[in-house]
Formats: sequence, C-alpha cells, structure tokens
Amino acid sequence: MKNQKMYEADDSMISLIRDNYNLLQSLGSFGINLGFGDKTVREVCEEQGVDTYTYLAVVNFTINGYRDHDDISKLSIPTLMHYLKASHEYFLGFQLPTIRKELVDALDEKDNLARLILKLYDDYARAIRSHMKYEEKTVFPYVEALLANEQRGDYDIETYSKHHGQTDSLLRELKSIIIKYLPSDGLHNNQLSACLYDIYNNEAWLSNHAEVEESIFIPAIRWLERKTKQNDVSAKISSMISQNDNADALSDREKDVIVSLVQGMTNKEIADHLCISTNTVITHRRNIARKLQIHSPAGLTIYAIVNHLIDISSVRL
Repeated sequence: MKNQKMYEADDSMISLIRDNYNLLQSLGSFGINLGFGDKTVREVCEEQGVDTYTYLAVVNFTINGYRDHDDISKLSIPTLMHYLKASHEYFLGFQLPTIRKELVDALDEKDNLARLILKLYDDYARAIRSHMKYEEKTVFPYVEALLANEQRGDYDIETYSKHHGQTDSLLRELKSIIIKYLPSDGLHNNQLSACLYDIYNNEAWLSNHAEVEESIFIPAIRWLERKTKQNDVSAKISSMISQNDNADALSDREKDVIVSLVQGMTNKEIADHLCISTNTVITHRRNIARKLQIHSPAGLTIYAIVNHLIDISSVRL
C-alpha cells in the first residue's frame, strides 16, 4: 500500500528514508550521497547538485502515485536523465547479475528444470537489457539533442511512447515455475525463497521505473519538443523580420517594382510605368525573390506594408 503522505522541500531527508526505506536506491540514482544528517530535502539537493522539484516529483510519484505536477516546465530534464541512466546502470550492472547468482546457488545444475529456469531468466534479462540499451542509444541522445536546441526530424518521443512497455510475462512465468514445480530440500528452499523475494522486489522496482518514464519523463520530453519547435519558429520569424527590416538591401527601383506588383500590374505594365524593358522587370523580380526569399504576391504585399512602401488602406484585400 502506498504511503499517502506528500513530501515537501522543507521535510528532512532522513524522514523520507525512515518512512520509505526503498528510496535508498533512488538516492544513488539521483547522485545523492548519504551522510546528510538532519538537513532538509532542499538543502541536500542543492548541496549535491540535484534539482529539488524534480527529485520530489519522482519521490512523491513512486511513493504515493502523485502525478499532478504544478508545472511540468519546472521539471529538470537533465536531472531526470541522470536518474534514468544511473537506474539502468544499477539494474543491469548489479540487480540482474545478483539475482542470477542467487538462482545458480539455489538450483541443482544437474536438474533439467533448474537449467530451464536459468534459461528463462536469461531470456528475461536479455529482453530488459535490450530495452534499456535502446533507450541509451536512441532515446537519450535524442533528448540531449533537444536540450542543445538541435532539431531531429527523424524521431520524436511519441515513437518511444508507443513502443514503451514492461517486459514482465517472462518474469511471471519464472516465478510461477519456482513456486509451483521446483522441488528442493530445506537449505535450497530457503535460498530459493530469498531469491524469490528479490525477484518480487526487482519486479516492483522495474514497474516503478517504467511508470516514472511513462508519467514523468515522456510528458516532460513532449513539453521540450513543443518548446524547441516554438523556439525554432520564433527564430525563423526573427530572421525573416531581420531580413525584411533591412529595406536598404533593395534598390529604389526594386522597391518600385514591388509596389507595382502589389498594385496588380503585369510585367509589361510595370515596364511601361517605370520606362524600362520587360526583361529588366523580370531581372528585378528575380533579384527581389533572391534577396527577400519571398515568392508569392501575398508575401510581397505583407513585406511592402511592414516596410511602409505602401499604405494598407490602398491594398485590395
């Protein structure tokens, strides 16, 4: 049953650990070292370079299921990335090998069923490793590119979200076989019971990990994607405005051609009006398009209005 208490920045860090000892592992994933005395969560996080808001968002979610963050934009994505990467290292480098060693110690290598159990566990471990390696090779680099304001049109977080799920069917089968069918003497029974306990804890940990990714990490990256796209659009608009503000980039004759075009004249009418050849009008139009990167009559009309070449009241809308 989840602890329904909501922890805040001014609570002492030790109180969180006393209430929920399973937070000890997450401390390491956040990069928080022990030895913090009676300091508050805020004090510990600030001293150890961890974003307090993000730490509490993950803690309160894993402890009591709270997911309605005040402002998703306040989540520190680098802090989340550090947490997830360190969790992978812990799980792949420690948790999975430890449980396998416990199974080996508790099983009789000569027993066919025991060998089947080890194979089943290895299949499970391989599937989890593959999933986490995918995140490390594809998802995390994509997020790092977003943080660096680099657009990557070949991928988005929805692609990851659609294929994100828990690989738990093999683990359920493994537990069932051990509980129902595996005979053992007293010593091996105790070893298997201890191993099963760790497998159940492992299952709960992995479930929490997947839920943090689904309910906190993925929404945060969706927000970052929207922000990056907005920044990209803003940059393009600023660039266009900057180009358009530089009216001196056009010659006076080119400005005359724009005004004539906006007024609906053909190339021949412009040539007659400005006393130049039709070929010269075409050359001016080509230079205007190259300088302004504007090719449509509507775009030229907006340019002419913004740069005060014509009055909007004279434009037929």
